[in-house]
Amino acid sequence: MRSWRNGHKFRVALLVLGVGYPFVVYFALGHVPPAALVLGLLALLALRLAFARAPDRRGAPMAPLLGLAGGALLVLLAVAASPAAALKFYPVLVSLGFAAVFGYSLLRPPTIIERIARLRDPALPASAIPYLRNVAVVWLIFFVANAAISIATAVDGDLALWTLYNGFISYVIMGALFAGEVVIRYYRRHGRTEA
Repeated sequence: MRSWRNGHKFRVALLVLGVGYPFVVYFALGHVPPAALVLGLLALLALRLAFARAPDRRGAPMAPLLGLAGGALLVLLAVAASPAAALKFYPVLVSLGFAAVFGYSLLRPPTIIERIARLRDPALPASAIPYLRNVAVVWLIFFVANAAISIATAVDGDLALWTLYNGFISYVIMGALFAGEVVIRYYRRHGRTEA
């Protein structure tokens, strides 16, 4: 029990560090050599890879593990060009990793959204599956678009713009997308019970 709590706390700490990453880069870049920050980024990727869950017996996708491993490789290659530029590609890798998960689950159903829904309601009606598939498509589109915008902000060179988008705006859009889906799902259920 205690090891689960410690592992859970560590995963939460990694999540918080990942979410706050753009601000760490923004405030540290002028004071810490870029190469040292890149080592920190590689350590973050290695820890996320080490604590990523292996596929379950139902064949959960390997995409998160492959995405993190590929991300670490891309960061190493980008360091050769410019350590400061390599730091800005972490949000791109995260978005592409999530896009890979959603894309893989669309190709090999059930979708990740359906899997999450079945945790709450194992006896989902068959009529819900197309809706859940559409939700997975929306999230896939979001993560691909988010990666493209993250690339644009990284290449632009404006550190403040990069930090603003990757550390705030993208999370606001993600929250709005999630909240919108919750509202739509509520009205779909409410309308179904009224009928």
